[in-house]
Amino acid sequence: MHNPSLIQLKSKVSDIDRARAVGRVVSTDGHTICVSGLEDEARLGDRLRLLRNDGSILMGDVLCLSGDGLTMLPDALPQRIALADRVMLSGRPLIHPDPSWLGRIIDPYGTPLDGKPLVPGPVALEIENEPPPAVSRKSLGERLDTGFHLFNTMLPITRGQRVGIFAGSGVGKSTLLSDLMQSIEADVVILALVGERGREINNFTQKVLGQSGLKHAIVVAASADTSPNARVRCSMTAMRLAEFFRDAGQHVLLFIDSITRFAEAHREAAISAGAFPSLRGFPPSTPAQITKLAERAGPGRFGTGDITGIFSVLVAASDMNEPVADMLRGVLDGHVILDRRLAERGQFPAVSILQSVSRSLPEAANAVENDLIARARRLVSKYQDSSALVDAGLYTSGTDPELDKAIAFDRIFSEFCMSRVVSGSGESFEALRLCLLRCGGMKD
Repeated sequence: MHNPSLIQLKSKVSDIDRARAVGRVVSTDGHTICVSGLEDEARLGDRLRLLRNDGSILMGDVLCLSGDGLTMLPDALPQRIALADRVMLSGRPLIHPDPSWLGRIIDPYGTPLDGKPLVPGPVALEIENEPPPAVSRKSLGERLDTGFHLFNTMLPITRGQRVGIFAGSGVGKSTLLSDLMQSIEADVVILALVGERGREINNFTQKVLGQSGLKHAIVVAASADTSPNARVRCSMTAMRLAEFFRDAGQHVLLFIDSITRFAEAHREAAISAGAFPSLRGFPPSTPAQITKLAERAGPGRFGTGDITGIFSVLVAASDMNEPVADMLRGVLDGHVILDRRLAERGQFPAVSILQSVSRSLPEAANAVENDLIARARRLVSKYQDSSALVDAGLYTSGTDPELDKAIAFDRIFSEFCMSRVVSGSGESFEALRLCLLRCGGMKD
């Protein structure tokens, strides 16, 4: 069957139930709604449709189940709700991905947000999915050109790697994501905007991606005013789309901005369901949710493609030990820490080299390149250890030859970190070698 109209009709018909049970509203606390009559039919995560007396519809999700009924978490505030209002099951929130979705902006439920019709694919997929078995996965692939000397050398990103960008507010996290999105080449780009302002959604789609970039991308957006379940599903739907294209043999570049808002949305939903906030405000289920989401990205099975995942983490008060940052750092293949002090002095990207790690090294570089990286890190570390002494004017030049090199390297290296690439990683390593030569960090 190759007729798009027939495929679309088949997809719609397959989701129609032969009969639908009807429940009734029995109580509401102004946040959740208790419904009776559907407890034998509903499952956790099912969509519900509440019909108000005035004919309007309120959608929501099954949050809790008990023998007496179920709890509905609505997509909006439950206003104008009356006892005995009818509630019907809408089934599982399945998506029907299709290659024709490239260039489109959708919500977490697969509904178009750009005002144009969306052709569903022939197969319905749950947004929940298991990661590929560890033993069946490929190794990390080749080094990717990021557009920055810094990331091409000191903090490489390889095909199938999962990297976190950790930063406080206003330190340049979204700008760095935008630049990486424009520079890294992939077959498909999936962008999840979780809990973003409406202005940011338009900025990413119209200015960052643009018409040319959007042709190979799908944007999944759940703005800040959507329900917590919608914000959780935003990341899940984006990951499921990435898996769909990965299984078709393509290299997928997945951006989730941000994992912090994903975790906060999960917290809202879990606490509404009665979970106890034990991990500094987060319920015990949060680590499992974050870990599973991250594990679904990465290299695929042999014979399939890969998902290169870049996840942003909004770190409150730049505390790298706060729960979400701490959970995610342990499961990723690298983390990039943005430093507010560097941002304030005008360095972009404001990457703290010594705090940041790429676990693709040393395999992602050859012996000569790894030697250049090690030399640069030693000089950065030497300068940082003595920076207070130097800044206070208490160090006399010539006292420590190694520190003299580190001071000279710091000035040169700041320019290197901000420089962009023209012709790939070979150019970046040559630029790093010249930086070391200029400060005496190596012989010509």
